[in-house]
Amino acid sequence: MQAFLVSTGVVALAEIGDKTQLLAFVLAARFRRPWPIIAGILCATLLNHGLAGALGSWITSMVQPSTLRWVLGASFIAMAAWVLIPDKIDEEEISSASRLGVFGTTLIAFFLAEMGDKTQVATVALAANYAAVTSVVLGTTLGMLIANVPAVLIARKFVERIPMRLVHTLAAVIFLLLGILTLSGVGQGLY
Repeated sequence: MQAFLVSTGVVALAEIGDKTQLLAFVLAARFRRPWPIIAGILCATLLNHGLAGALGSWITSMVQPSTLRWVLGASFIAMAAWVLIPDKIDEEEISSASRLGVFGTTLIAFFLAEMGDKTQVATVALAANYAAVTSVVLGTTLGMLIANVPAVLIARKFVERIPMRLVHTLAAVIFLLLGILTLSGVGQGLY
């Protein structure tokens, strides 16, 4: 349960203001059909984060636990810094996919936008840290939906009222704490 809750919270916070949230705004404004967009986000995230979770699990099986602890701790600390860097959306990602319909465009655009993104990297690290791939993938997917569904349904009016700097700082603090706790060995043997 801890893996699910931490994954949900960390990704929901990290996703606010992220390029995939900006992508959700753009898709909502362009197509004005929220349900196929939400379905595309869900499917793309499950696929992308499923692959990331599998990679995290594979890394766990290939790397010694003592080495893994240092790699994960450093990864979480790096994520703390990375989450403070604002993202921008590339309009080209949407234009090239728009002939696939609303769902297809969203599915492909979100899947590609998530490749190497903060939340995908976080999913790899969380899956490796907790050794609970299903809980992590479901948690990170829920976190993506928590951040992106309101973006699709309410669009820009909603996000303009959120103090982005505060949200990003909070996400960075959580990643930093995860890094410090991992490096100090807290929770070792619980998974």
